[in-house]
Amino acid sequence: MRKWGPLATICLGSFMLILDTTVVTVALPEMARGLGASLTSLQWVVNSYTLVLAVLALSAGAIGDLFGQRRVFVGSVALFAVASLGCALAPNAGVLIGARAIQGIGGAAMMVTAMSLLGASYARKERGTAFGIWTSVLGGAGAAGPFLGGVLTQWAGWQAIFFLNLPLSVLTLLLTSKYLAESPRRPAGTRIDFGGMVAFGACSGALVFGLIHVSLPVFALAAVALVVFVAIERRVQHPMLDLALFRQASFVTVLIVVVASSSVFACLIYASIWLQSVLHLNPTAAGLALIPLAATSFVASMLIGKRLHTIPPGIVLGIGALLATAGCGLEWIMLDRDSTWLSLLPGLVVTGAGMGIAGPATSTALLSAVPPDRTGMASGAMATFRQLGQTIGVAVLGLVYANTADLGDVFLVTAGLSLVAAALSCLVLARNNAGAPSRTRGSSAAVGR
Repeated sequence: MRKWGPLATICLGSFMLILDTTVVTVALPEMARGLGASLTSLQWVVNSYTLVLAVLALSAGAIGDLFGQRRVFVGSVALFAVASLGCALAPNAGVLIGARAIQGIGGAAMMVTAMSLLGASYARKERGTAFGIWTSVLGGAGAAGPFLGGVLTQWAGWQAIFFLNLPLSVLTLLLTSKYLAESPRRPAGTRIDFGGMVAFGACSGALVFGLIHVSLPVFALAAVALVVFVAIERRVQHPMLDLALFRQASFVTVLIVVVASSSVFACLIYASIWLQSVLHLNPTAAGLALIPLAATSFVASMLIGKRLHTIPPGIVLGIGALLATAGCGLEWIMLDRDSTWLSLLPGLVVTGAGMGIAGPATSTALLSAVPPDRTGMASGAMATFRQLGQTIGVAVLGLVYANTADLGDVFLVTAGLSLVAAALSCLVLARNNAGAPSRTRGSSAAVGR
């Protein structure tokens, strides 16, 4: 057990935080009745969590590099537990929204440090297996959220979805004390880049808010904050985000692929809405209908993770993205006015296989493109781009679904985005042999420092 103890610890914590991104969705009607919440308040119950995740992920990665990933992971799990208790005991919508935002702070640090700790705990074949299992757990948590949320809400009330986090957090902390070792830190004397954190927080926060509310002035604020952030990072001695990393074609490509592939997760939101509003399935049945994607993703991640060290991750990413493209295209062909939930099944299986194959390769390719003392920084960038990608996907696909009321068109747009990811993976990552340890796991000089 000691060999895979770190993996079990990180998977448990990651399952908990990803579950909270989707488990709330089916509980919103009960929350509205119990708290007297408006529609706008309910939207922010969801958005306050994901917004904070997107804004703070990069800062959390930099802090983990400075103070130690394990120490930050422990603090984030404890904060997540306290915030979950606040959510469960919230007397009104305002308190619930605030507690959800605090959950997002803990979740951002937990997600980023988890990836770095996995990279530090395993190497070569074991690392591929670990990332494969971890990725499948993330996908399974996202897919299981609506089902588990429906069951808990129906039988124990909406508060149960937050009370569940308390025993999970305690168990995660106990396993952490036993199995997780500290990862490499940045050199002593490195200072926290507070200016960069504030500027990036303003940029990403304004961008996400602008995407949610489609506000041009807020987009302008995001652009100004981005310019300020770049200026700060070019001048400070210890930047939160080393801009030299963007000279690496592999690093940039992985981030672009993460944004494009995140649209698949966004697509599942509208599949759940379609199952409940058009086919009139209850939340539990709708969650069960999406389980094939999670199950296939888990199996594919396990199989490819064990062999990842023998194949350039760029090629694996390309194959995974092509399968996701094919799965979404299959949904477009299968869905029509007379479709049932069974019409989703073939496409979900193929798409799940693609996601399961690409997931471990994404993490491996990104960590292989940076030196060991930048893993937290890279993990934070990946988490930020993933959250921004999901937000963009929800906004774009929401416009498609609202204008056409056709789930097939939503999958068609998603297929196009996945095809872009596949092309980039094959052309850039494969050409640069992303993931070759001899070329990428070096010092800061490898990224132009």
